[in-house]
Amino acid sequence: MVIKQIKLSSQAKDKLSRLKAKTGIKNWNILCRWALCYSLYENTVPTDIPINSDSNLEMSWYTFAGEYNELYEAIVMEWCIEKGIEPIDENIFKYFKLHLERGISYLAGTNFIKNIDDLLDLALTGKYGEEDIHKE
Repeated sequence: MVIKQIKLSSQAKDKLSRLKAKTGIKNWNILCRWALCYSLYENTVPTDIPINSDSNLEMSWYTFAGEYNELYEAIVMEWCIEKGIEPIDENIFKYFKLHLERGISYLAGTNFIKNIDDLLDLALTGKYGEEDIHKE
């Protein structure tokens, strides 16, 4: 396993706190899974910016991924391969973190997530209402 511990930025923790309140989802790891998948769905390379892991929100890889830990790692590895990024441990961890932070920002920064129904609608349709979130 490439990823052992996940520690988020204080900004990501604040955004997750707002998402928890809006959606009623109580566990950080569940929201982090949604955020990772949402960012990966966008299918673009996240901006390579330094991420300060300065919050007290930390979880093990197994807490994040649960019984699907191998699947989440394989998805990030495959994403690296598709983007022409060498799938070495360092890159897998780097792009996992970038996707996680970006996904949290996207979900918290959009005004369309007001409750859990909005989150589910986004997951099931890729749209919010009539607007396609991922127009190409």
